[in-house]
Formats: sequence, structure tokens, C-alpha cells
Amino acid sequence: MNVTYNDKTDLLYIRLDERGQQVVNRRVSDEVVIDMGEDDRIVGIEILDASRRVRLEALLPVNYKLSA
Repeated sequence: MNVTYNDKTDLLYIRLDERGQQVVNRRVSDEVVIDMGEDDRIVGIEILDASRRVRLEALLPVNYKLSA
């Protein structure tokens, strides 16, 4: 997973799948676009006007758990 924030455009992008593949953009709201990849899996999430929608300071560090 890769989280990128561009402070000039106020755009947050969360990349969930790093494999190179064709994606289809699906706008779910005026502020959120989902990138769909192979087998209709979510590849990435783009959030516009991110500083108004997400607590950016809470993003890092990213914690995750893998279940066995």
C-alpha cells in the first residue's frame, strides 16, 4: 500500500495494489474516485480536497494487520 498526498492540489491517493494493470475510474461522489482493476478489485482511492475531508495528520504511520 502506498499513500501519497499532494499539498499543492490537496489530493490524497491511496494505492492498494502496486501491480501494473489497466484501471477504470469510478466517481462515487464529487470528492472521491475509485480506481478499479482486474476482476473488479479496488486498486486505488483518490480523495479531492483531502485536507477538508480527512485528518491528514492521522494517516501516518499506517498500521495494518494481516489475519492468518
